[in-house]
Amino acid sequence: MTNVVKNVNVEYQIDQDNFAATVQTKRKPCVLKGMDIGECRSKWTVEYLSDNCGPHDCVVHVSETSQMDFINKNYLYRKLPFREVVKRASVTKHTEYFINPKEFYYFRSLGENVRTEASNITEQFPQFKDDIKIPQFFPQESFFSSVFRISSAGMQLWTHYDVMDNLLIQINGRKRVTLFPPSDALYLYLHGDKSMVTDIDRPDLTKFPNFIKAKRYECVLEAGDILFIPALWFHNVIALEFGIAVNVFWKNLKPELYDKKDPYGNKDLIPAARSMDILNRALKVLDELPEEYRDFYARKMVAKIQEKSY
Repeated sequence: MTNVVKNVNVEYQIDQDNFAATVQTKRKPCVLKGMDIGECRSKWTVEYLSDNCGPHDCVVHVSETSQMDFINKNYLYRKLPFREVVKRASVTKHTEYFINPKEFYYFRSLGENVRTEASNITEQFPQFKDDIKIPQFFPQESFFSSVFRISSAGMQLWTHYDVMDNLLIQINGRKRVTLFPPSDALYLYLHGDKSMVTDIDRPDLTKFPNFIKAKRYECVLEAGDILFIPALWFHNVIALEFGIAVNVFWKNLKPELYDKKDPYGNKDLIPAARSMDILNRALKVLDELPEEYRDFYARKMVAKIQEKSY
């Protein structure tokens, strides 16, 4: 038995004037087709990116299996020239490798200072910035980051959520994206911003019995497609082919709600983080009580949260 799959909505001829009303305010993922994303669709071949990247080193995930597992850390971080990342990710068997000849690669661009600066491809990869047209669906002052993503065929990224609205622009290759709504968070067995259900197609329902209740939305992105992923929607991505994509994030809420020390855009909003801290301290206080009292008052806390739930 598996989750019931729903298709992600598809929209055509979306522009700056109708994006908010037609897509963003509905707070559901949507595939945008027929968008003009620039010359990158034809220019961003392995040869073009390799020949024009310049002397740019970067950190890449390397895994001997296609399914990356953040719990067991079944991957390595290695530094390679960008041209080498592109070349290795584009083939399924390697003459040079870290683990074995069939290892998988996943690259996510980072800021100049990975601890304090968000990725911006116009700064890290200025030679490619004129090739891509990013839809101006948000005020420029709300822009947070643009992220280069390159994946070996078959590479699967774990289920997680982001705290900002974003566009996943698929430049080359095909990609399956599975999404779960924020309202189903209790069924996803969270560890921070990630789901502990690492295999969503063959889940261990003995260990994660409630996962079956999570509503599952799916789409396959073709080259040139754009997926709008609203903040807090969980997503799991598989590169069906060698793929090149650009992710664009923006602050869709008041800027003061976001953590300024968050270069990845995945730290919970300040009021939410503060609330979780208060909750953790409250639970620690309950430890002073006998077991049956702890259980009773913890249930009262759950009931209060349910009462406030929308």
